[in-house]
Amino acid sequence: MFRTALRNVLAHKARLLMTVLAVMLGVAFVSGTLVYTSTLSDATQKSSQKGLSGVDVAIQPHRSDAADANPGKAPGLSQALLDKAGKVPGAAGATGTVDGFTAIADKKGKLAGNGASSRGRNYYPGPDGKDARFPMTSGTAPKGPDQVALDSGTAKDAGYKVGDTVRLSVDGPVREMKVSGIFTTDDGAVATGGSLALFDTATAQKLFAAPGEFSEIDVKAAPGTSQDALKSAVDKVLPDTAESVTGKKMADDQAEMIAKGTDTMQTVLLVFAGIALFVGTFIIANTFTMLVAQRTKDLALMRAVGASRRQVTRSVLIEAFVVGAVAAVTGLLAGIGIGAGLRALTGALGSVPDGPLVVAPSTVVASLLVGVVVTVLAAWLPSRRAAKIPPVAAMNSVHAAATAKSLVVRNAIGAVLAAAGTACVLGAVSVGSDAGKTLMGLGAGLLLIGVFVLTPLLSRPLIAAAAPVLRAFGISGKLARQNAVRNPRRTAATASALMIGLTLVTGLTVIAGGVQKGIDKMATDALKADYVVSMATMGPLSPEVAKTLAADPEVTASSPLRSTAARIGGESKRLTGVDGKAIGELTNLKFTAGSLDGLGTPKANRAVVDSGTAKRNGWQVGSSFETTFEDGKKGRLTVSGVFEGNTMFQGIMVDTSVLTPHQKKPTDMQVLVKTEGGATDAAKDSLVETLGKNPAISVQDKKDVSEDIAQLFNLMLNMLYGLLAMAVVVAVLGVVNTLAMSVFERQQEIGMLRAIGLDRVGVKRMVRLESLVIALFGGVLGIGLGVFFGWAAGELIGSSMPAYELVLPWARMGVCLALAAVVGVLAALWPARRAARLNMLASIKAE
Repeated sequence: MFRTALRNVLAHKARLLMTVLAVMLGVAFVSGTLVYTSTLSDATQKSSQKGLSGVDVAIQPHRSDAADANPGKAPGLSQALLDKAGKVPGAAGATGTVDGFTAIADKKGKLAGNGASSRGRNYYPGPDGKDARFPMTSGTAPKGPDQVALDSGTAKDAGYKVGDTVRLSVDGPVREMKVSGIFTTDDGAVATGGSLALFDTATAQKLFAAPGEFSEIDVKAAPGTSQDALKSAVDKVLPDTAESVTGKKMADDQAEMIAKGTDTMQTVLLVFAGIALFVGTFIIANTFTMLVAQRTKDLALMRAVGASRRQVTRSVLIEAFVVGAVAAVTGLLAGIGIGAGLRALTGALGSVPDGPLVVAPSTVVASLLVGVVVTVLAAWLPSRRAAKIPPVAAMNSVHAAATAKSLVVRNAIGAVLAAAGTACVLGAVSVGSDAGKTLMGLGAGLLLIGVFVLTPLLSRPLIAAAAPVLRAFGISGKLARQNAVRNPRRTAATASALMIGLTLVTGLTVIAGGVQKGIDKMATDALKADYVVSMATMGPLSPEVAKTLAADPEVTASSPLRSTAARIGGESKRLTGVDGKAIGELTNLKFTAGSLDGLGTPKANRAVVDSGTAKRNGWQVGSSFETTFEDGKKGRLTVSGVFEGNTMFQGIMVDTSVLTPHQKKPTDMQVLVKTEGGATDAAKDSLVETLGKNPAISVQDKKDVSEDIAQLFNLMLNMLYGLLAMAVVVAVLGVVNTLAMSVFERQQEIGMLRAIGLDRVGVKRMVRLESLVIALFGGVLGIGLGVFFGWAAGELIGSSMPAYELVLPWARMGVCLALAAVVGVLAALWPARRAARLNMLASIKAE
């Protein structure tokens, strides 16, 4: 039986080619994902460890229990602590570090580096006057408030050399400094496309912390001293507001964090690889069903000469094993190539550090297992059917048609599953977002399976609906329709592969369109301001930005949005500071009680809160509550208004005069601006000019905000479409495979049609129309299910986002249907050509 199975594989290698390709693509997706994420994780971890190689013990700020009454930022580390740490037993020295965001403009005025990975840090010279972490390749270390050193990568990309003047920004205002030196670094952020600027310690402390304070102290161990021993010594000099951690622990924690990040990406990619493999199972099952049907007499003869049902089943499964093994090996090799290509691409973009390609043993095992197991499992049902056919019945008929009973049972099961799935989805919609997520997932799975089971039943009426169109193509159209419904099981399996891909594409498009519309509506409806000014990386803004904008003659009203930590009722909360006198001109808040009046009254300590916060705390207009501010001091706030919260404005809002006295270093999140002539290009240019053409600051009107939202969703959708493209490609292979094998199976019939007058053009048209009908059938089902799932998911989202609107993307759905039609036409090219070239006499004599 083993030799027979191998001979069958070799005899049908052309027919099995598409199956091998489908499995290979799925396995390549899996192995490519595993290789790329393993390589990325390994390179990032090694880069991180390299950056920590000089750190044996790190001292970091820590909020003690006694400091919990102060909800603000933990206090920095002092120079006195740095001096003590460098002198503990076993220490060879200590280095103080302070850092923060620093945007560098290139010579064209654009932001250099990778946005949020653009950092600034202090240069801390040792006894020899050098900082070993940052060896200078040219120039000298920075000295004084007007000098800065740049990493070599940023200097090269931005076009700077020693002696040039560079424009940079830490928190908003533009600063001009002279490039004193260029250095190399092992910093992981720089290795992934970020930038690093160095200042002298006093300048860095002024920019990022406070004079005399550090954000971290790194202690170096003397020879012969372990990290644990040094940590024990350091702990003895630490105040309650600081804690220590070994370099090994920091490296392990970073490695774990990196692993979690790559695990998330790996999981997402593997989900899409699983979708491609799931679609591939339809092709495998279809292929082996057709092969078994074509070899019914052979299998019956084997049964007649003594082969048992188990042996017949085993022979088909051996064929599947061989096919799966070949596909898995080629898929693994292709996946390694994909992983290497992705590694080279991201390396060229500068988004990951250098490192070798990692092909873990687990990747090899997983890829081989996936390919073999998926193929064998998909072929199991056809093998069981082959073994159940009685030898005498099989010898009398080449095709063993499905019995009416089996179709009734299938339709009954499908109806139950579809009804249960629909009920679960509708139940999830009525329950709400949090409780309904699991029910929604269960219902979507049941409904999808139920529709797949019912597809043979659905194929007849839906394909029959295309009859009027097909009549225009004469006898070829009529034959195409009859062929499409002749074997409903086969048509169902072929169309279902395409249906799954289009269901996901349509569903995601509907959801994304509704969310985008809702966020866009909330963001723009809540604003009267013409412009929103913020850091391009959404970092903190200096209060100087708001003052500078307020002084612009084009500006009629402006207000900062300032956030700070507070403790209310024993819980940590955020307070938002605004200009109470101007905020009414800049926002369109809907108040259910009270108003903004009096918010800017000095010493009134008034607050307005969103309705959700008010309800949770039992507040109403006139209620007062005690607040512990950032510096630990207490005060009372009185509710003067309750408004409906939205994406931009929610929580507790007070005047900045209430917050500023309690903040050590006030910073803003955004500044809202209203100009005299409204949002015009001239007004925007004026604001940009006022801010010194700062590349780190973004000036956006409502249209820009809307376009940013649209760009974000389009980017996300395009990524998802790209990942789902693999499933669509596999579905195309399925249509090609089914048609090619169907042509082989019907060659006697095609020969007869040719003999009675159907020319080659008519045969090609017949096969193409059959493919087109099947593809459109799958497309209609997929788009219909996608719209239903998109609506249901949108209802869940709408329970937590009142502005959510159902948006039916008619244009994109039309594109999806057109794509299904194109798939049908392209998939039929080779089978149609093959059918037309059959020799009619040889075909008539074929069995």
